[in-house]
Amino acid sequence: MKMVMGNRFTLDGSAELERHLDSVCTQVREGVRALVPASQLDGLLLGGGYGRGEGGVLRTTAGDQPYNDLEFYVFVRGNAVLAERRYRAALQELGHRLSPAAGLEVEFKVLTLDKLRHAAPSMFYYDLVTGHRWLMGDDTLLAGCEHHRAAGDIPLHEATRLLMNRCSGLLFSAERLRRDDFGADEADFVGRNLAKIQLALGDVLLTALGQYDWSCRDRHQRLLQGSNFDNPPWRDDVVRHHAAGVAFKLHPCRCTADRVELAQRHTELSALARQLWLWLENRRLGTVFPSPRDYARSAVDKCPETSALRNRLVNARNFGPVAALAPSGGRYPRQRLFHALCLLLWDEPAPSDATRLEGVQRELHTRATDFAGWVAAYEQLWHRFN
Repeated sequence: MKMVMGNRFTLDGSAELERHLDSVCTQVREGVRALVPASQLDGLLLGGGYGRGEGGVLRTTAGDQPYNDLEFYVFVRGNAVLAERRYRAALQELGHRLSPAAGLEVEFKVLTLDKLRHAAPSMFYYDLVTGHRWLMGDDTLLAGCEHHRAAGDIPLHEATRLLMNRCSGLLFSAERLRRDDFGADEADFVGRNLAKIQLALGDVLLTALGQYDWSCRDRHQRLLQGSNFDNPPWRDDVVRHHAAGVAFKLHPCRCTADRVELAQRHTELSALARQLWLWLENRRLGTVFPSPRDYARSAVDKCPETSALRNRLVNARNFGPVAALAPSGGRYPRQRLFHALCLLLWDEPAPSDATRLEGVQRELHTRATDFAGWVAAYEQLWHRFN
């Protein structure tokens, strides 16, 4: 298994940008040491694109600037839940304090090595274990985490989750494209989310076929080769958009396109995402959903990997005892997002369509009757169960 080697945060960022990011890491290391006693601190690493040496480089007249978030992982000893409660607030405050000078968001996540070693395979843990940069510690700390290095073991529901999150960006973009006051900030938001779905389309296809890789460049090479794929008719479109997604990830830019152009691109990518969604979910759940509406109406459990008993507890805590005792109370709430996404992004109900309107309201636990209200309710639920 190849590992991230070398000392760069980016592929081709300027020396000034590299020094800036190194300085931020030094400040993070010192800040973490001041907050977490040495007796409780096992290690500290940088994940994400900059940890993998593929961080975004924003070219500006003032020189190269960082673009993506900096994602730091603090490994502490003891119980993972207690450690999170003990250090989360202080680390969040450290991130808020460092972010303005860093020029991007500085984020922290508290983990324990024991939790990492015993966790089931996921895309998150695969990316973290196979692509990172240590600020304190080294790869000897990851002994016992070998199961996270096998991309073929990433479960299919992880591909669905990734696609749901990126299609949620399409949904949020659709709401902004309808606003009367569509300006530069809205255009940049939409452009950024279109680039994210472009990258995700190929990443989802690779994940579903057991061919995912931590490097976005290597993922694209696998898509180009793709001799072992089942070659769905939309594959070439996925590969083409993935190339654009990789280019944006490595060299992002501020979007200046107008509403009309962005709306056209949004329509094209939404249609392609629809085809991939149905292909993936038919494959994952072993059934046939002819359309997004059929998917949303189907009684098939969309999160069969979860525990029905635990799901009832989660539903009771988030939606009340009536929801927990309902026939769907044993389903994980993320299923609500899957259904609502299909109805809002690909099969938006008209106000006169009472059946679908009630379906959206029921899934989102809202009384809203217009698109903006539905998207607001969706986003609130998405933040809790994405």
